[in-house]
Amino acid sequence: MHLKKITRERITGILGSLNVAGGMVLLAAISQEILGGNRAHFSATYMNVQLVVCSLFLADFFVRWAADEHRGRFILRNGLFLLLSIPYLNLIGWSGIELPREAAMLIGLMPLARLFLALYIVIRWLTGDRVGKLLTAYVLTVALFTYISALVFYDYELGVNPKLHGFGDALWWAWMNVTTVGAAIFPVTTVGKIFSVLLPSLGMLFFPIFTTYVLQEYAPTKKSGQ
Repeated sequence: MHLKKITRERITGILGSLNVAGGMVLLAAISQEILGGNRAHFSATYMNVQLVVCSLFLADFFVRWAADEHRGRFILRNGLFLLLSIPYLNLIGWSGIELPREAAMLIGLMPLARLFLALYIVIRWLTGDRVGKLLTAYVLTVALFTYISALVFYDYELGVNPKLHGFGDALWWAWMNVTTVGAAIFPVTTVGKIFSVLLPSLGMLFFPIFTTYVLQEYAPTKKSGQ
């Protein structure tokens, strides 16, 4: 039984690593679409990349489901990640429905949320210390979410926000907001305003994790009897 558990954990870690690689490829593809692609619609290359990566996500889900001893409970706990793994843009495209770029962008971002789960699985597999896991997950989550927020802000605000002149401005805006300092660039679109709330909320939510890690690692250990 112990060997089976080790084998399941190893398989989960390997699949998680593949998912992270796939998610990073998807992130690179959507970055190319936003920064250098056709702003009217997604390219066929990006649609193919999303289909392949989402297929990888779905395969990972069903492999882990088949290996789990409590499959019904697994579905209940991980159903959201199944929904995030579905290539909605491809399904919509095959149905012949044409979405505005603004709506298609938000739908196209959904599989990227699956990347965060894959990162956590890999971190849990590689890192033994619980607080170390939290800190590593914190740093990667903040970095990725900040970058994705900058992409979204750039895509929605470019051309309508007079203070936004390039992706560098969007990236600066995102980092200033996640650190709760604030930026001189104010969003004018609804999506931009939503992310201007999410970013500082993320920074405030995860700051206690960093504090806990520092206290655990560097605070002097009290000797017994003192």
